[in-house]
Amino acid sequence: MKLDPTIKKQMKSLTEAEGLELVATEFVGAGQSAILRLVVDGPDGVNLDQCAAISRQASAMLDVDEPMAHGYTLEVSSPGLDRRLYSEADYDRFVGRNIEIRMAPSYRTHRKVNGELQGLQEGTVQVREETGTIVGLPYSEIFEARLEIDWESVMKKGKCGR
Repeated sequence: MKLDPTIKKQMKSLTEAEGLELVATEFVGAGQSAILRLVVDGPDGVNLDQCAAISRQASAMLDVDEPMAHGYTLEVSSPGLDRRLYSEADYDRFVGRNIEIRMAPSYRTHRKVNGELQGLQEGTVQVREETGTIVGLPYSEIFEARLEIDWESVMKKGKCGR
């Protein structure tokens, strides 16, 4: 199920007013167990207080607009360390990062590709594999792409040690 464009626009305005970006809206499940997920991010990431503020405001807006005839759960979250790439712009935004791409079942050349993202050019996602080979993957055939977690960087930022 897709979110009504007017409501999506309201959610986008709400997140922007909080200094955040609405990365994605997702409906997961069906009936009473449906989840409306708002994925938000900011220049320095997003914290629990920001998610809670968005959740409160979005809940109030959705109570008025009632986007679904039955109950659902509203979930506001960050994209996470292994964030999914949702838009074409993400393939340029995360150039140089390691990613894992799973291709659609109809695509027979590759099932899964891991490597350094080189960008999106003319509908083709370029990935440099560990061997140095650059693989071109049709954007339209990508089922899911996620950033791989750079644990070394995470440990340095968090000042975690062994």
